[in-house]
Amino acid sequence: MNIQVAVLCDAATEDNGKLNLLGSFDTIYAPQMPAVHPQCAVALRVTFVPGDEGTRKLTLSFINADGRAIMQSIEMPVPVTLPDDAHFLTRNFIVNIQQLKFEEPGLYSVDVRLDNISQAGIPLLVKMLERPVA
Repeated sequence: MNIQVAVLCDAATEDNGKLNLLGSFDTIYAPQMPAVHPQCAVALRVTFVPGDEGTRKLTLSFINADGRAIMQSIEMPVPVTLPDDAHFLTRNFIVNIQQLKFEEPGLYSVDVRLDNISQAGIPLLVKMLERPVA
């Protein structure tokens, strides 16, 4: 298995196997804390190879710098079956998230796990928006 793309973005869609991303980001500027990001998506493009067949479990966890979850983990079964004539199989995964809440500024990440083994981390920095001095 190979993760080709793992990204936070404003929105993502899939069209005939193509992964379309809008507004990839790694920093949120918040005017106040706690901060609520109204909407975003985690987009993944994963390639499976022979030997990856079977039902896998994909888990996404939003964690803070201390490794504590800031929301409930998202788990989904991923059935993997390669066609007889294929050398690999590529799948896109899009998980839409609404009302993502951050209690304080700092470093966060999305931990991407397959069968409870960490495969990727998507970093996210939450910063206070600096107000101009009057």
